[in-house]
Amino acid sequence: MTNARIVLTTVGLNETAEELARQLVERRLAACVNIVGPIRSIYRWEGEIHKEQEYLLVIKTTTEHSAAMPRLFKELHPYELPECVQLPVEGGSEAYLGWLAGEVDSAQ
Repeated sequence: MTNARIVLTTVGLNETAEELARQLVERRLAACVNIVGPIRSIYRWEGEIHKEQEYLLVIKTTTEHSAAMPRLFKELHPYELPECVQLPVEGGSEAYLGWLAGEVDSAQ
């Protein structure tokens, strides 16, 4: 197991995805954010089934910085109940994982 984490969230607009990704990288809470989409999401919300186009953000960060994501999403995320799913990274390229840790830990 490493100290790296992947955090997932979705937003409805590409512009919103780009701004959220930029804020995370600028604040050094993420080393990199991939924006995937558009994707289709089908979900139940307030008793009704919804089908929406969304953009998936794949946020690369560390355990320490992933702890700030729920609070940050309350500040920056447009959804009333934003997705915030955190996945541990079991392994990977030592060079990449070192870069990731350095980007979120540098010059805060």
